[in-house]
Amino acid sequence: CSSLAIGTTTGYRLFSLSSVEQLDQVHKSNEIPDVYIVERLFSSSLVVVVSHAKPQQMNVYHFKKGTEICNYSYSSNILSIRLNRQRLVVCLEESIYIHNIKDMKLLKTILDTPPNTTGLCALSINHANSYLAYPGSATSGEIALYDGNTLKTACTIPAHDGPLAALTFNSTGSKLASASEKGTVIRVFSIPGGQKLYEFRRGMKRYVNISSLVFSMDSQFLCASSNTETVHIFKLEHLTDSRPEEPPTWSGYMGKMFQAATNYLPAQVSGMMNQDRAFATVRLNISGQRNICALSTIQKLPRLLVTTSDGHLYIYNLDPQDGGECVLIKKHSLLDSGKLEENKENDLQPPLPQSYAATVARQSTVPSTSTMPGYSEDGGALRGEVIPEHEFATGPVCLDDENEFPPVSI
Repeated sequence: CSSLAIGTTTGYRLFSLSSVEQLDQVHKSNEIPDVYIVERLFSSSLVVVVSHAKPQQMNVYHFKKGTEICNYSYSSNILSIRLNRQRLVVCLEESIYIHNIKDMKLLKTILDTPPNTTGLCALSINHANSYLAYPGSATSGEIALYDGNTLKTACTIPAHDGPLAALTFNSTGSKLASASEKGTVIRVFSIPGGQKLYEFRRGMKRYVNISSLVFSMDSQFLCASSNTETVHIFKLEHLTDSRPEEPPTWSGYMGKMFQAATNYLPAQVSGMMNQDRAFATVRLNISGQRNICALSTIQKLPRLLVTTSDGHLYIYNLDPQDGGECVLIKKHSLLDSGKLEENKENDLQPPLPQSYAATVARQSTVPSTSTMPGYSEDGGALRGEVIPEHEFATGPVCLDDENEFPPVSI
């Protein structure tokens, strides 16, 4: 949650989210129009782009050097792309492709997945356990959990009665949150076991389409936004265990009795008793627009970020102690703010014609179906285009220098 990538009718833009008052544009590209997918590998120079002009083709760029690393074409339109330092996942309507990100080789194809028209899937950003979650059914809220490292199915989670609408992992990949198309209940499960840990009720009055579901980096909060004007933030309180050393009280005794009683009630009833209301909320001044949220720390304070499809970024203060209504502190326009930093060292210098990335870029202009010119270990080592260890889980490999972003902490 330290940078923002947006696709536009003219290309794509990358912004840094290090300041509240100022929105710094890191990169702007107008080479490919009508970009509807743009995914950046954390704060590195690797960016994956898909456009409406070629919706079946994924282009992978090193944007600081202005080179195309490779491209890859698929049998149908690309609906979503997820990536971490170990894996790159491409989701089509009825299949999923898993690539090894250090050399872009195709490792696994999951065929005949249930129809997934929105490309719903989630990948753990923690490469040590690259779990992948996607709908296991088109008619019910079943989650298929797949281990992207071992390339094996981990488990199936019966999460909701109705079809899924949102999925997200926490930063360590130990929790998975989900919401159904009804949008009334959000559940959190342990990973990889799939046990239900929390259940939050977003509302009962009306069904909504939850478009964004995200954990804070410390996994203490979970944010949900929808096509309504209200954004909900839930707090993942630690489940309190009974402590023998505590003096027995009447309220404590009744609490235990009540908890025991719920075990004998029907699931629909006992589930209702475990609901928690939102810890904090935001009322947007817009409704009906798709938006994406993030919980981040900017200038040492917790913030809620909301990006809307009309091209605006809203930054709110979040009170981590008392919650309540979040206060809007800044609104940015994403379509006319930020200046391209053209004077950074080596950013826009043309690559050497004999460089490996340039060679790959020339090769990749040949139409491809299921073959992909990636950068090999040998080629990368010879031309200095491999990715260093701090940026990827294993293997040589690096995009830029050691200071591009901090090493991964597990």
